[in-house]
Amino acid sequence: MAVLHNRVSQSELKQRLHEESFHRITVSFYNYFFIETPLAFRDDLYKALNALNVFGRIYIAHEGINAQASIPEEKYEAFKVFLNSIEGLKGIRLNIAVDNDGKSFWVLKIKVREKIVADGIMDPSFNMANKGRYVNETEFNRLASDADTIVVDMRNHYEYEVGHFDNAIEIPSDTFREQLPMAAEMLEDRKEKNIIMYCTGGIRCEKASAYMLHRGFKNVFHLEGGIINYANNVKAKGLPNKFRGKNFVFDDRLGERVTDEIIATCHQCGKPADTHTNCKNEACHLLFIQCADCAEKFAGCCSTACYEVKQLPEEEQKELRKGIDKGRMVFNKSKQRLRNSLSKK
Repeated sequence: MAVLHNRVSQSELKQRLHEESFHRITVSFYNYFFIETPLAFRDDLYKALNALNVFGRIYIAHEGINAQASIPEEKYEAFKVFLNSIEGLKGIRLNIAVDNDGKSFWVLKIKVREKIVADGIMDPSFNMANKGRYVNETEFNRLASDADTIVVDMRNHYEYEVGHFDNAIEIPSDTFREQLPMAAEMLEDRKEKNIIMYCTGGIRCEKASAYMLHRGFKNVFHLEGGIINYANNVKAKGLPNKFRGKNFVFDDRLGERVTDEIIATCHQCGKPADTHTNCKNEACHLLFIQCADCAEKFAGCCSTACYEVKQLPEEEQKELRKGIDKGRMVFNKSKQRLRNSLSKK
């Protein structure tokens, strides 16, 4: 029987990745399509991708697939051929990472979930088939320049903080399931306006556009392929780039630079910075922004208290970690601001 999960330690896998002599291509893709037996689909997918030495994080559900993957460059064409052999993935758009160093993943994980995007939608009449209209980079730039257009960021607060489109509205929440009703409420009196929704690769804003139409909004658009596709295409076509800063990504890189602008600040000292890191105190593991000076001062920790814990012998640190549920450890300073962002429009 084939082994359908990894049995090697994370540290060894990371070491193997950095010792590879070949280049990898990091891509993301998704599609909403019905999968009758997600578990069987998952197993077949794992065996095929593992044979191609593909790493990544992939979610499967009845509603479709959401994937981020790292593929050996020499096997990239075989990877595309395989995807085209699957009904529902034929001709699928692959978003190649803006910062494509190939060091994004070091293991292949494919999980079955209830949904590929946790949305909290319980209404049985909601239908993903009724979604907003795609806009490409040219159409986005044109519409976004119109005073009657509202650009809505459908990512989490920590993603928005380090990079976003000009004049984009933040929906200050911790999760996508919180954002959907909040976005509808914030825009309730703007139902006749042009509304463009965007996210990292397109999966969240596509569902958000369908939700907004479900809530009675009329002119809803979503950016095709999200920030990743936009950034690649405006560069290739020599178009004005309306995105500012860094694009947060959910892999080991924690971000890819789209422009040289640094629009965020260090959460410890307030200096310009946009490097996300997790607190090196494993009992904390807080995700926050830290500048180089504070990283040195606090040894990668988020506070003096965590720094002191990090200096303890490892056995004492393990004892302190026992029974701790880190949950959603994210530095959030957005909920107390930007509630009035629509007043700027």
